[in-house]
Amino acid sequence: MTTIVGGGPHRVLALHGWFGSARGWGSLPDLVDPARFTYAFLDYRGYGERRDTPGEYSIGEISRDALALADELGWEQFSVVGHSMGGSAAQRVLADAPGRVRRLAGISPVPAGGVPFDDQGWALFSGAAGEPANRRAIIDLTTGNRLSGHWLDMMVRASLAESTVEAFGAYLPAWARTDFTAEIQGSPVPALAVVGAHDPALGEAAMKQTWLAHYPNARLEVLPDAGHYAMYETPVRLATVLEEFLSA
Repeated sequence: MTTIVGGGPHRVLALHGWFGSARGWGSLPDLVDPARFTYAFLDYRGYGERRDTPGEYSIGEISRDALALADELGWEQFSVVGHSMGGSAAQRVLADAPGRVRRLAGISPVPAGGVPFDDQGWALFSGAAGEPANRRAIIDLTTGNRLSGHWLDMMVRASLAESTVEAFGAYLPAWARTDFTAEIQGSPVPALAVVGAHDPALGEAAMKQTWLAHYPNARLEVLPDAGHYAMYETPVRLATVLEEFLSA
């Protein structure tokens, strides 16, 4: 399933995060400038309207499906926006079709080299497929332990409803342990990383070591009032930053 928003000339593929879906973008779709942009929000296999679509649940598969969607829509060139796990997938799209990607934007993006975990962290994340309490703890942790319990519960319910346990579990090693840094290192594409100041894992320090080191034409935007889910926490500012970058 793909949700198309807007009808503008700048085309954007939007790749969601581990806890997301085509409908898991908070208020961002409502804030797209429809005169300037056309966004395609797609579901991965095992998510949303594609919950029953079988797959290998890999970063490469997401990229292939995203490029197939671009072909179906007749988009020869486009920008790519990816959140969290989708940030890795967005970079995989760049690696697979560098001549088609106009601009690359990551929102708390997983680096192309994956994410290192200690044993305790891996236990928390790997247990999240079958344990809703782990999902809640992860969302709370990555937003700085500062947001309402009601919102955390809403996010967990949405995650459970929008993905299968099998797909959710399989995508963890896909985004955490996939490394294709060598394929994107030095790419001249204009690249933006947007991170929240309250994200302890994929924040400013992580981006300086990865995103800014990988892309010579990269810049970093830190949102002071956001954690890992800027599309929920500070959606208007996020939309503004993205549109300024995509329009430059």
